[in-house]
Amino acid sequence: MSDLGLYIHVPFCRKKCPYCDFYSVGFREDTAEQYANAIIRNLRYYNENYDTVYFGGGTPILLAQHIPRILAECNIAANAEITVECNPCEMGRETLEILYGAGVNRLSIGVQSAVNTELRSLGRTHTYEQAERAVITAHEVGFDEISVDIMLGIPEQDLSSMTYTINRLCELPITHVSAYLLKIEPNTVFGKKPPVLPDEETSAELYLSAVKMLTYNGFDHYEISNFAKCGNTSRHNLKYWRREEYLGVGAAAHSFYKGKRFAVARNMHEFIESPRQIEITTDNAPDETEEKIMLGLRLTEGIEETLWERVQCGLPFIPKQYCKIKNGRLSLTAEGFLVSNEIISTLLAHLEEL
Repeated sequence: MSDLGLYIHVPFCRKKCPYCDFYSVGFREDTAEQYANAIIRNLRYYNENYDTVYFGGGTPILLAQHIPRILAECNIAANAEITVECNPCEMGRETLEILYGAGVNRLSIGVQSAVNTELRSLGRTHTYEQAERAVITAHEVGFDEISVDIMLGIPEQDLSSMTYTINRLCELPITHVSAYLLKIEPNTVFGKKPPVLPDEETSAELYLSAVKMLTYNGFDHYEISNFAKCGNTSRHNLKYWRREEYLGVGAAAHSFYKGKRFAVARNMHEFIESPRQIEITTDNAPDETEEKIMLGLRLTEGIEETLWERVQCGLPFIPKQYCKIKNGRLSLTAEGFLVSNEIISTLLAHLEEL
């Protein structure tokens, strides 16, 4: 059995973005120290071995001063991938040197756009110039694996501005891009007061154009929203999509551990005060076949023949331009990814018909 992935949720933010539905609270240094202590307490309880570690949030880099001692408590494989999500505003050289010295070897930076008016419309606190400097500084410090997030279908965006964003980013020393279509969540500022967004047809054009541009620039499209250079895929996130086990620690963290899925309450103070995190079971016996189909079809590698044979009764209902069968594997095309939820629902509905 391979080592686990470890996800650590860091819920602190300087400012909540209007589109964000992830659990986060305001940052205070004294609370951050208490939270780090609680993480360490839980790591000692589980005492597992990990070959990927991912600090997500929130703004995990706000916990940079504590990350060295957190990692010191982990049983980490020699070749482990250790990722920290970053906001460009927090990426000073000294902070980056702390992370690098602690063994962090991958950064995921929330750039979102190279157009400052678009950044302001998203409520971001950085400019593109700050983001560009953050990427360059990280590379100078020694980080070879640098991922950037961009958003598609955002207020004021059109094909020209998205093209500008991708061209600017491709000039930087990055190895990975995550390109997400903006989704309006109900319990967010945008959910309560929706901004004017590009229409569905324009958003589809933005996505398909981003796929072509990133592929042209040497990024392999390996998951619906993810692109990697030189094999620099996110090893941690691949665990999710390949249904490999991972442990989540922290308020609002999720796990697939010892055959079951569970979550931790979205309550920072409860997490800090509990002797160990309280596991809320979300699925005690997840359906392996259903999950492998649902998660595997997010990947361009798709699903193997033994799986797609189970749902082939549903294939006639899927337009041919949305999926393909190659080398015994069923996968979705870029056009299919745009309607992946509908396709997967259709296929799963035919799961037991063979």
